[in-house]
Amino acid sequence: MNQDELKTLVGRAALEYVIEGSIVGVGTGSTVNCFIDALAGIKERIAGAVSSSVKSTERLRGHGIRVFEAGAVESLPVYIDGADEIDHQGFMIKGGGAALTREKIVADLAERFVCIADASKLVDVLGRFPLPVEVLPMAVGQIQRRFAKLGATATVREGVITDNGQLILDVQGLRITDPLAFETDVNQWPGVVTVGVFARHKAGVCLLGTPEGVKTLRF
Repeated sequence: MNQDELKTLVGRAALEYVIEGSIVGVGTGSTVNCFIDALAGIKERIAGAVSSSVKSTERLRGHGIRVFEAGAVESLPVYIDGADEIDHQGFMIKGGGAALTREKIVADLAERFVCIADASKLVDVLGRFPLPVEVLPMAVGQIQRRFAKLGATATVREGVITDNGQLILDVQGLRITDPLAFETDVNQWPGVVTVGVFARHKAGVCLLGTPEGVKTLRF
């Protein structure tokens, strides 16, 4: 199976975690698009969705799925989203699609985070994928210097403005051995909106697309 087929496979598998009659938390990205397309087949059985990005909202509405504002919802039974990397504890790097801040907001509403990914995203240590960090424009130089002191290089993602009107730095050269401590530290740097390490909001389940089918990892 190719990567697109694996994404379709895990997108469909995630339907098992959707609670009938509930509002579903929906993330962003190509794998999530496959989930949204699968969700359309059972849209009469859900109340609607809370989306983490403009693109996902448009796709959901295109399928006739009602989209609620995050601020109008007190809690969600499940949030389903992809990852750029996930380790064997369920910690993730996210933000390749520049929606990391809104993804954390929706994940914070959810009782359970179900990650859907292909097997190439599973790693022993986070950091091979460039770490996205959403930042205020005036803080870019300061934050780049902070990462340089850690031996890493932070580059502005050209031509990208987030749905929140901010910039993305992509950080290379990291080995994130303690994701929770790293996330806590970087989130406190002035000018950082959100760091793309999901440790406080880690996955409870990962549906991993493999050539042998969907493998379920529980954390």
